[in-house]
Amino acid sequence: MSAAEIVAGGLGVLWLLGSAVYFLFGTDESAGFATTLFVIFLPVALFWVAAFAARSSRIMREEAQRLHVAIDALRQTYVNDRQSRQTENLQPTVEKKLDEIARAARKTETALATFTTSRNTPRAPLVAQPPAQSDDQPSLALGTNVEDTLPPLSRADLIRALNFPDTEQDEVGFSALRKALRDRNARQLVQASQDVLTLLSQDGIYMDDMRPDLARPEVWRRFANGERGRSVAALGGIRDRSSLALTAGRMREDTIFRDAAHHFLRRFDKTLVALEAEATDEDLMALAETRTARAFMLLGRVTGAFD
Repeated sequence: MSAAEIVAGGLGVLWLLGSAVYFLFGTDESAGFATTLFVIFLPVALFWVAAFAARSSRIMREEAQRLHVAIDALRQTYVNDRQSRQTENLQPTVEKKLDEIARAARKTETALATFTTSRNTPRAPLVAQPPAQSDDQPSLALGTNVEDTLPPLSRADLIRALNFPDTEQDEVGFSALRKALRDRNARQLVQASQDVLTLLSQDGIYMDDMRPDLARPEVWRRFANGERGRSVAALGGIRDRSSLALTAGRMREDTIFRDAAHHFLRRFDKTLVALEAEATDEDLMALAETRTARAFMLLGRVTGAFD
C-alpha cells in the first residue's frame, strides 16, 4: 500500500470511530437511518477516491518516466548503430557524388574547377577571402578571366545545386551542380557545404533526416539585412535534440570541424545577402528546403548565429 492509501485508511477508521461515538452518545435523536449512513460512509468513500486518484497519478508518472528513458535509449542505440556501419573505405554519399562531378569536370573544365578567387559583394557584412594567385589560370585578352565570360548563375540553378543531386540518375541536379561549380562564389559555398555535410555524417547526422520548422521568407530577409535576436530566431528550426547535442560536442572538441563550420556559415551568409536582393519569396522557401540550408539552421543554432 502506498502512503496515500495508508492515510486514507487511517482517516476512514478515525471517521468511523468518531461517527460511532457521536451517534451512540450524542443528543440528536431525529436523524433518520439514511442520513446516518450518508454522514458515516460518504467521507470514507471520498478518502478512498482521493487515495486511488493519487495512486493512479503516481503510476502514470512512473510509466511516463520509463517511456522517456526507453526512447532515449533507442535514440542512442540508433545513433551508435549508424556510426558503427561506417568504415574507412566507404565515402559518404554526398562526397561520392561530388567526386564524380569533379572527375567529369577535370576532363574538359580543369581550369574552371580549380579557379578559387572570390568576388566581393558590396552588401555582404563579411570580408571576402583574398583571391588565390596562380599563373596557370586561364584568361582572355587584356587579362579577362574565362569565368567572367560565362553567363551568370541563375537563382534556380544555385538553389538546386545547394540541395545536391538526389540519386545518380538526377540529371537536373547534376546539371545545376556543374553550373554552380563554374561560378566562383557558388563553388565556394558548395565546397564548404560538402565539407560540413561530410563531417556531420561521421556522427550519423544526415540532412535528409531533419524535419525543421521552416521560417517565413520575411525572416530570411531580416537575417540577410543584418537583424539578429528574437526576430530571426525562427531560422534555428532544427529541434532534434540528439543532432544538436552531437554537433555542439563536436564544435567544442574538434578544431577542424569548428573551422569548417564557421567557414561554411560565413559563405552561406555572404551568398544569402547577395541572393536576397533579387530572390522572390518562393526562391527563399525553396532555399530553406535544401540540404545546405538545413545544415545552416543546425550549425547556426548551435553557434548562436541567430542571437
